[in-house]
Amino acid sequence: MVGDKNEIDKLIDTMIESGDELVENLKTVLPNSLSESMVMFHESNVENLKKIKEFLNG
Repeated sequence: MVGDKNEIDKLIDTMIESGDELVENLKTVLPNSLSESMVMFHESNVENLKKIKEFLNG
């Protein structure tokens, strides 16, 4: 089970990092209104992913 938790932790970290990169890249090409919405959506996803990670490690 510990190995599974480590793999899930790595997956969550990768999802957050990839999302950060995607948001940064898209912010340069999207209009401000869409960019702001995308940032808020990503921040919400990051918070949920962190809660899942905390739950698994708790």
